[in-house]
Amino acid sequence: MLAKIRRMHLRDGLSIREVSRRTGLSRNTVRQWLRQEGVTEPKYPKRETASAVDAWAEHLASALKADQHRPVRDRRTVKMLFEQIRALGYAGSYARVTRWVR
Repeated sequence: MLAKIRRMHLRDGLSIREVSRRTGLSRNTVRQWLRQEGVTEPKYPKRETASAVDAWAEHLASALKADQHRPVRDRRTVKMLFEQIRALGYAGSYARVTRWVR
């Protein structure tokens, strides 16, 4: 992202405001990254806690893989997958399952 910001501002000649519009970052962040020399993009730590869906990931993955060979109209929806794992004891939310499937 840092290289993209620098390229847009220095090579393409876009203003800081336009760079912030296109990247979705605040103007202050764009300005700060452009002013600093030799700065690298920040590294954010990965999530350390397990998601409620992680315990059911193998079951969901196998169901999605099995559905790949079926016609589109015969495939299970995320709602159907959610109901299946809920019947097996899943206590999490539907939104978590949809986020995992995507």
